[in-house]
Amino acid sequence: MPLHRLALAAAALAAPALLAAGAAAGAAPIPLPEQRAADHLVVTITHSGDLEGTFHLYCHPLTGSTHPRAADACKQLDGGTTWGKDPFAPVPKDQICPMIYGGPQQAHVTGRWAGRPVDAHFNRTNGCETARWDKFSILFGEPKARAMT
Repeated sequence: MPLHRLALAAAALAAPALLAAGAAAGAAPIPLPEQRAADHLVVTITHSGDLEGTFHLYCHPLTGSTHPRAADACKQLDGGTTWGKDPFAPVPKDQICPMIYGGPQQAHVTGRWAGRPVDAHFNRTNGCETARWDKFSILFGEPKARAMT
């Protein structure tokens, strides 16, 4: 279970004991943590070949998604989410990248993931951007193979 989900589960488990202790001492009850809204991403993919268009991805709970591989995409995103790190962070501006063109594929992801807003652009213009794209291979689909001429 990802860390952000563990923290919410621990708080929910501890809350009844804290409420009982507060009531016994005559203190005001401690409010329960608010249930966090579902993770929802809007993914627009262009020039890809495998997946094209705009998809809605809902995780936790997995209902209402229009992405064709929603469960697998949510699982991939969960696996790439680490406490304190933005899984959608851009390539650092000072990063030295191999100038290997990966293709015309582009994606734009907006919404909320792990309680944080997301507004990220993806492409395959060099080796670093292609590696970043590949971390989301299920979400974006596999790029169409280019014919070598």
